[in-house]
Amino acid sequence: MPVKEKQACLGKIIHLLNNLILMSIVVSWDEVMAQNVPGLVKFSLGQFQNLSVTQNFPVEAVLTRIPGDITHIIFQFHSQYRNATVSYDQAPTSNTSLTAHDVGLVSALRLQQNSLQWYMESPESKPVSGMAVILPYKVRDPVPGGCNLEYNLDIEPNIYLHYNLFETIIRFAPANIGYARGQTAPSCNVSSGQTSRRRLEYDIYQYFLPESDLSEQVFIGHIQKMANIHEVVANGKKLMTLSSNDQPMVSFSSLPGQGVIYSIIVRDPVFNTSASYVPVHTYACSFTSTLDNCYTLGKISTKVFFTIAGMAGLFICFFGHSFFKSELFCMGFIFTAFLFFLLITRTTPLSYDMRLSLTALMGVMGGVLLVLCWWRFGSPLLSILIVGLILGFLFSSIFFFTPIGDFEIFRSDVVFWLTFTSIALVVPLICVRFPREGNITACGVVGGYTVILAVDTYTYTSLTYITLDILKRALNNNFSKAFTNVPFQDIDFIMITVWAVLAVSGMVLQLYRERTRPVFPPSPYMMWKQERERRKTNILDPSYHVPPLRARLKSRVDEMFRREEPAGERTPLLL
Repeated sequence: MPVKEKQACLGKIIHLLNNLILMSIVVSWDEVMAQNVPGLVKFSLGQFQNLSVTQNFPVEAVLTRIPGDITHIIFQFHSQYRNATVSYDQAPTSNTSLTAHDVGLVSALRLQQNSLQWYMESPESKPVSGMAVILPYKVRDPVPGGCNLEYNLDIEPNIYLHYNLFETIIRFAPANIGYARGQTAPSCNVSSGQTSRRRLEYDIYQYFLPESDLSEQVFIGHIQKMANIHEVVANGKKLMTLSSNDQPMVSFSSLPGQGVIYSIIVRDPVFNTSASYVPVHTYACSFTSTLDNCYTLGKISTKVFFTIAGMAGLFICFFGHSFFKSELFCMGFIFTAFLFFLLITRTTPLSYDMRLSLTALMGVMGGVLLVLCWWRFGSPLLSILIVGLILGFLFSSIFFFTPIGDFEIFRSDVVFWLTFTSIALVVPLICVRFPREGNITACGVVGGYTVILAVDTYTYTSLTYITLDILKRALNNNFSKAFTNVPFQDIDFIMITVWAVLAVSGMVLQLYRERTRPVFPPSPYMMWKQERERRKTNILDPSYHVPPLRARLKSRVDEMFRREEPAGERTPLLL
């Protein structure tokens, strides 16, 4: 090689090394300055970072050295329950910022743009701590919320969540297909075709936080499992897929006190690409409410009511058939109280404590009435029908508590209630055919479940939603659209085991104890009538010569008011 060419190559190498050294110095200086400037936080793509923002000292999030193949970027911030404001500008406006506890912004990159910044602050006087991450997307990836026509931001990647006692509803803006830097976004008004946004599909995912754990550390650790696409697919449970023609709204059953994260992945089937909306979470309760917040969800009245019910259920689980009148009172209480609670909740605006008190009162009256019916008429048919209906209701509720309950066919109220009623009515027919076995089975299963309800007032368990979801559907006309998926964790498997042990042991014990006794005990009224007839006809019975109760009471009253005659003169007896 000629000497001149060697010198030229050596010069180029030296020049390149100088540029690299200079760039390293500049980058290092930028990082040092970013660390030393108050309120300035430097981010890297895909890296999670803990942040704390206040009202008076906003935080500026900076991202530099963005690769050229990245077309749009999503910045997201998550706190457990306090709101934070994230904005494109230092002076937030309604069109350039959003305030929420799960909030994100999409930034579409321009040609040659290699840096971005966002601004965060607390809308309240208290500081907000949480976790932030920046996720990049390329030209073929869909743009979450790119066809927003409802909310303030031009591109809306956020999921809007609203909840009440019955249901939790999430809404989102439709996405758009991806586009390159510097290009105009594709039109959102094209009605059909593979070149429009109508080809996009939306997968709805759900993720449950650990039960009965409201700590911020647990939330921060688990929200990272639902932030990007790969983590969502690996950890979340896919519930359904919506097309672009479906309404961008999904309803779920509310689970007060249970943390739930919802995420949406939009897929482009043509390019086989996808993008994730900003995940949103809820506990279906308030952390800041003075009364009945997430830490004090269980009302005292509820604890008292279900604790007493649990004790009564434990008794009838093992001794219900032997103490038949006590069992009838408990079953009549359950049957009447449930129906009355439905009635007054749908027809009156009374407070919860007042409704619970009236429900308890009517339940006592219903229990006493069922016992009186058995005492007077002595027919086991009415009693076994009521007991069978309660057992059938529980079996039917268990059937719809399984994943079968989320089948699309059961979104129809007509199909749901016809199926539910049919299952519930089959059980009383079986109990009429096998009355003793059916009654003992009802004692074991229903009694064991009331114990589970009592335990739930002190520690969370998903088994309460076996009947609570049915109650919600009966009280809320729109609940048929809600997904009733609930978490199953260690405490739930323990409670299932406890329920099974109580039910089986109670049934076995009662069947063994009652094997030589009559199917049902005789009616007290009929026994009294037979005893009265026996006394009338059996002159050898000492009780035959005892006057009736009415005559004895009249004689005693007469003695109390009878005037004693003077004795007069007495003549001594002659021996």
